[in-house]
Amino acid sequence: MSVEDINSNGPKHVAIIMDGNGRWAAQRNRPRLFGHQAGAKRVRQAVETCPSLGIKYLTIFAFSTENWKRTQSEIAGLMALFRRYIQREANYMHRLGTRVRFIGDREKLDKKLQALMDYLEKLTENNDTTHLTVALNYGARDEVTRATQRLAVEIAEKRLRPEQVDSEVLASFLDTYVLPDPDLVVRTSGEARISNFLLWQSAYAEYEFIDTHWPDFTPEVFASVVARYGSRDRRFGAVKA
Repeated sequence: MSVEDINSNGPKHVAIIMDGNGRWAAQRNRPRLFGHQAGAKRVRQAVETCPSLGIKYLTIFAFSTENWKRTQSEIAGLMALFRRYIQREANYMHRLGTRVRFIGDREKLDKKLQALMDYLEKLTENNDTTHLTVALNYGARDEVTRATQRLAVEIAEKRLRPEQVDSEVLASFLDTYVLPDPDLVVRTSGEARISNFLLWQSAYAEYEFIDTHWPDFTPEVFASVVARYGSRDRRFGAVKA
């Protein structure tokens, strides 16, 4: 499939569960954080690749609400990595024309990291080449719970009537309210589960579960996944005549 075919038939919004950093590191007899550092470098490359594949929106799963169950040393290392990554990549993402957003419950993150996230969002708010959304302390059930709580307040304070609540209204309270739903969800490293990621938004997404560990997710692998998407017959519940 040519680049032109990929652009015309490919997904406009790709969401990725970046799995396999730890296993990649273990295969090399290195600590897990070494794998996370290698994986962080792939994020830049994925963003750089998006325009050539016709992808306008890229959403990545960086840290889940369940990841707090990991060891304290790994969590501390990841939080330090997130801070360094934003500091190192902010100006480059801005030069690329990338708009960066964060979704998830940021109130549970440390204040310095929150400030860096706010800074990067503000710095890139007028960019439009690629929209990168980073799910950080994110879980889909937590997202829907928080959205429902905000919706309940609107009803209790009589700014919204119960009969007005439909799927579009509920979606407007989600973290992703400004984004289109993903067309394609990719999980790397061979696991065939979605791990509480964009459950509402991915109702009609196509899924790709690939064996490649995230640190090995090259532009060529990205292009092959997107090309396979272009050959799928998407009917959204309808039957073609």
